[in-house]
Amino acid sequence: MVILGYVLAVLIGVSLGLLGGGGSVLALPVLVYVVGVDPKPAIAMTLVIVGTVSLLGAIPHWQKGNLDWSKALIFGSSTMVGAFLGAKLAGLPFVTSLVQMTLFASAMLTAAGFMIWRSGRPAPETAEPELLTKPLCPYCWLWLMTEGVAIGVLTGLVGVGGGFAIVPALVLLGKVPMKKAIGTSLLIIAVNSVAGFVGYLGTVPLDWQLTVSFTFLAGVGTVAGAYLARHVSAQQLQKGFGYFLLAVATFVMAQNYYQWQNPNSNKTNSPQSSIRQSDR
Repeated sequence: MVILGYVLAVLIGVSLGLLGGGGSVLALPVLVYVVGVDPKPAIAMTLVIVGTVSLLGAIPHWQKGNLDWSKALIFGSSTMVGAFLGAKLAGLPFVTSLVQMTLFASAMLTAAGFMIWRSGRPAPETAEPELLTKPLCPYCWLWLMTEGVAIGVLTGLVGVGGGFAIVPALVLLGKVPMKKAIGTSLLIIAVNSVAGFVGYLGTVPLDWQLTVSFTFLAGVGTVAGAYLARHVSAQQLQKGFGYFLLAVATFVMAQNYYQWQNPNSNKTNSPQSSIRQSDR
């Protein structure tokens, strides 16, 4: 099952390279339901994976000048605060693994909905440019900090990067062109994940060997996916991947529903979890 998890890590990276985002959200369910890691440590490990692959994805955008550093500073600083707070909230007694996984499934459903919705819209090259950059109001960029804290808290709590919310916020509130918004969001997710991970340090046990190897393979997949993106239509892939995320989110939600109904059962409902627990 660990080997299968490594194979899926490469595929997660490929999807990130192909689509520019979204693939890293699969890291948590793979770690929990395939490899058998307990949810709380898995969320901390996911932050390392998400942050690393997002930073790798941001490098090509930086080389092409598709980073808005001022908005990254404004939005990124607030998301870092939120991510650290979210990680600390995760340590409270009432924030159980079941609560975190339920929140994660809800965020995953939202991400899937955004991907399916965006796949049905015209590509940025054919859409009207002013519609991609026109802000909702003259001083909406001030709301970036408020939304940044909220997205950061979600990241710290459940390990999702939040790119599905960051990109629209940069475009509609920050008046950032779409291409720059995508690159900037990857940089924000990277620093966001670092802050969240710092909040988890010393509070949960971490399997560093698994984390590093999983991150490395996801990074390799990201490079391969970026190469394949030159030859594949990302819009159709995005739609198909959105439906795949929808299916995975439904599975996670069903698992969580079972746990709510049977609170004394195994947390992840996975035989691998008990094996890894006995190994510890």
